[in-house]
This record gives sequence, structure tokens and C-alpha cells, in this order.
Amino acid sequence: MTQAEGMDGGADASAGVRTDTGAGADQGTGADASAGVRTDTGERADQGTDAETDRRAEGDLGGEGEPETSAGPRVGVTDEGEGAVAESVEGEVAEGAEVAEVAEVAEGGGLAEGVGAAETVEAVEPAETALAVGTAETSEAVEDAEPAKGVEVAEVAKGTERAEVTEAAEVPEVVEGAEAVEVAGVAEVAESAEVAEAAEVPEVVEDAEAVKVTEVTEVTEVTEVARVAEVAERAEITEAADAPEAADPAEGPDPVKSAVRPRKWVRRTRRVVLALVLLLLLPTLAAEIALRVNYTGDPVGGTYTRNQDAIWLGHAWVDGRKTDSDVTALARRLKGTGIRDLYVHSGPLEHDGTLPESDYPRATWLIESVHRALPGVRVQAWLGDKLATESPDGLRLQRAATRDAIVASTRQILAAGFEGAHFDLEPLHSGDRDYLGLLDRLHEVTRARNAQLSVAAHQIDPLPAFHSFWGTLTNHPKWWSQAYFGQVARRVDQIAVMSYDTMQPLQSLYGGYVAQQTSLALEVTPDSTDLLMGLPFFHENRFGHRGAAETVPAAVRGVRLGLSRTDADRANFGVALYVDFAATEADWTAYREGWVR
Repeated sequence: MTQAEGMDGGADASAGVRTDTGAGADQGTGADASAGVRTDTGERADQGTDAETDRRAEGDLGGEGEPETSAGPRVGVTDEGEGAVAESVEGEVAEGAEVAEVAEVAEGGGLAEGVGAAETVEAVEPAETALAVGTAETSEAVEDAEPAKGVEVAEVAKGTERAEVTEAAEVPEVVEGAEAVEVAGVAEVAESAEVAEAAEVPEVVEDAEAVKVTEVTEVTEVTEVARVAEVAERAEITEAADAPEAADPAEGPDPVKSAVRPRKWVRRTRRVVLALVLLLLLPTLAAEIALRVNYTGDPVGGTYTRNQDAIWLGHAWVDGRKTDSDVTALARRLKGTGIRDLYVHSGPLEHDGTLPESDYPRATWLIESVHRALPGVRVQAWLGDKLATESPDGLRLQRAATRDAIVASTRQILAAGFEGAHFDLEPLHSGDRDYLGLLDRLHEVTRARNAQLSVAAHQIDPLPAFHSFWGTLTNHPKWWSQAYFGQVARRVDQIAVMSYDTMQPLQSLYGGYVAQQTSLALEVTPDSTDLLMGLPFFHENRFGHRGAAETVPAAVRGVRLGLSRTDADRANFGVALYVDFAATEADWTAYREGWVR
């Protein structure tokens, strides 16, 4: 709970950091809800000159020269005598490759020099492998590469109706970087003897003269030349044939193995994550089951109020907003209960430990009025502040001057008539030695004035060293060790456990948690110190607090169960109600019926 919560009027009653935002109390200021108190192209330059490409041989057809390419297209003659002319590629002419003569075709039996199949040399980058099937090799040469072995063209017999060559291979199409000559159907050979671009070789007709072909060799079968899949910006030719080359180990890792490795890594990661989740969940699950079991059974008879109870009251009681009629109504509400101490919000302390007297102008009136209306009920000044333990802003107990100022402020409120000083400093980490030293000094002051020294305490570790684990995880330890709780309890007259804001989702779990906290606190609190367990007289839903789970009936039953199991006859024991301005009639009824009787 925070000091802002003590400012009344619908303040946020979370259990942890009562932030003490000032004296404008009772204005509905919200409390600090901290848990516990908050991704060559180049053209196929082929480095061959264009002169090579444009060369022409003079013919006998009307004085016009028939085009002759330096790297003539390969002719593949089909079963029907048709030849497919491959596209011409710009590039250097392979040494030793000769240009086929162009036959003159006459209509009536003249000598028809058919266009022989010229040797095709395609450039292949040095790293590529020429693919040849059967006895003929198909070579590819690109850019600076040495020409591959020339493939000589088969001799077509004179007078033969057709030159048979089985299974003509497909000729790859070269896309970028060279002037492409697309292969069309069978082109007609015109009188001009001009061969249409990308035409197929004409069929050799009957009675035709023999076709002259230089440096011929026999071509038997050419099976399925691999098609060129793609010429990229770097003019790389990818062979994608039915019989692909074996993968070169130097080209990279095996893709199958590469695919396996990530899967193994993913599985290993999943296992580690699962193990971590189980490591966290299993102890938590076990603890929750234990809390549910802790809520079973019946309290021992007689485990009711011992008239040592207390209630936290808002700042409106000392700043002039309350009147005599309010005191009368309060007295009527408290009569017949076990409430003996009122913790009245009179701060907060300044960050330097001082306390302005202007924060509690009506303190004297309240004290006198309560003594008249409620004899035997003590009025204590509820003081506190936000500590600079988890942020740069706040009160620093490690400073001697700050501790001195707190001691002086305590003397100040006792001089104003308060019968005790109730301190709520948050977030206070377990093991804080400066706090223990301050309590020693404060107790000397209160003892000398026959006044009470009381404190609001953090909850105790539900699991061993849980505050250390939680502090590492969230930078908000929240809990105290049981040993530290005992050290604080031995230095004060009263210690009130803020047993709310527990993060429990169900009433039964919350009740079991309160029972556990009650037992843990009883085990280390001296008999001479009043131990009070907090009851949630407020209703809200936020992280750390679920209103439907943290109820007064569940808390009262948990207190009684813990008391019954640990020290059923303890006299200096009670409950503390937090907080008056947020309480409902149902809360008061549950307190009376479950605890007062």
C-alpha cells in the first residue's frame, strides 16, 4: 500500500507501494499498484569482334553474296530431312572450324548447293562442361573460353532423297548478350538464295547434285542436347537436361544436409525452452497445489479476535475534511469489534525524511475526539514514503542525514499527541541493514514516550529465497525472507503483514496463501510483538490483485487456519483492515461474522 492510498477517496488500494504523493488526501488519488504492497553481364560481348559476324562469301546468285557466319549454326537434320538451324552467337571462331559452302540451288536439276550444316560452336565459360551424347560432342564456348572441339557435320550422299539423321537434338537458344537468330520452321530457299533468318535447312530433292561439304565426318546420333535454362546478367548458362552433371562438391554444401541442420537446431531450441518453462512452471504448480490444500480443513474453535485489531484510515481525518459527525459514525462502526489501533495517514515524509506540520493540521482534534468516542482506542500517525530502491526518485535510507530526519519527525508527531508511529516504507528490500538500524533508534524514541512503534511489512517468501529469484526476474523483490521478517519483528511493538496483492487467481488459493503467510509470520515473531494480518478492504482488478479472489471471507478463513495450525492460543495477534475509505458494507459484515463473532 502506498501513502497515496492513505489519501482517501477512492485511492488505489494496491498492496505494494504506497507512494505518498502528498497531503491532498481523500481526493480519490490512485495508489501505486506495484505487486505486493505494483534482404559480364555484359552483353555477351563474346569478346569477338563484329567483323567476324558480318563476313559474307560471294556467291553466284545474281552477284549477291549469301550470308556466311563466322560461327555458323549447327544443323541437325530430322528424320524427314529437315534441318534445324541454330541461332548464331557472337563470338570468336574456333580455330580449325571451316565455314560450310553454300550450295546453289537450281530448279530443273541444276546443281543445288544446299546449305550444309555449319559447325556450331557455342561459347561456354571455362567452368562449364561440354555435353555430348553419342559420337558427336556439343561444345559451348563463351567469352574468353577456348573453342571446344569442332563438331563436324555429316556427309549427305549425292542423289540421296534424304539424309537420314535420327533424333535431331534441340539447339539451345541463347538469350542475352548476342544477337539471337530464332529457329523457325523449314524456310524456303528463294531465287536470291538468301536464307531467311533462323530458317531450317531445305529438304534435298530428288535428282539434285551432291552437296559439297568440307571436312566432313560421320554423325550418327545426337541425343537430347541440354537446353539452356537461363542466361543471366553474367551470361552464365545453366544446363538443365535429362542427364544433368554430377554436383561439384566445391560448389557448396549438400542442400539436404543443410536443410537438416536447421531442423536439428530448431528442435534443440524447443527442447531448451520447454525445459526452462517446466523448470519455472512445475515449482509454481506444486506451490499452488499446496496452497489449495492449505485452505482445506476447519479452524480450531476460539480462533477469533483477541482485541488487538487495527485499521488504516485516510488523510481526510487530519486535514480538516472530517467533522464530529464522522467521528461519531466511526465510533459506531468500530464498537463491538476488536479494533484497538487507528493508523491515520499523516504524511507522507519528504524524501529527506522531514515532515511538514502542515500535513496534519487537525491531528489534535482527531485524537481528542477519538478518546471521547472510543475510549481505549489508540491513534497512531501513519508515516511513509517511496524508497529509492528501484528508481532514482525517493527517500534514501542509506543516508545518515535522512535517517536523522526521520527520527526527528517521529518526535514531532509524538509531541502532537499521537500515541504511536506507524511506518510504511516501500519498496523495502529484504536484508536492508539501514532499515534495521533506523528501527532501533525509533524504538528508543517511542519507548521513552510510552508510545507504539509499528510497521507495515512485506509478505514472506512463499518458497525459499523466492524474493531473490523474483528480484532477478523483475527488479522488484516484493517478499522478505522469513529470517529478515523476524529481525524486523523483534525491533517493533507491532508488525502488520500486507497480506494482499498476492497474484492469486482464486479465493481458495488466496485463502491458502494467507494461511501460509500467517504460519510463516507466527514462527518468527516474538510473543511480545503484536502480529497483525492484513485484510483487503478494497476492490480492484489489476496485475497482482484480483478482486474476486482476494476477499475478506477468504482472508479471514486463511488467518484462522494458519493460527490454528501454528499457535492457536497466541494472545498478541489480530488483523488489520485496509482501508476505511474503500470498504463496503459486505467487507464489514464478513469481518464481523468471520472474525469478531
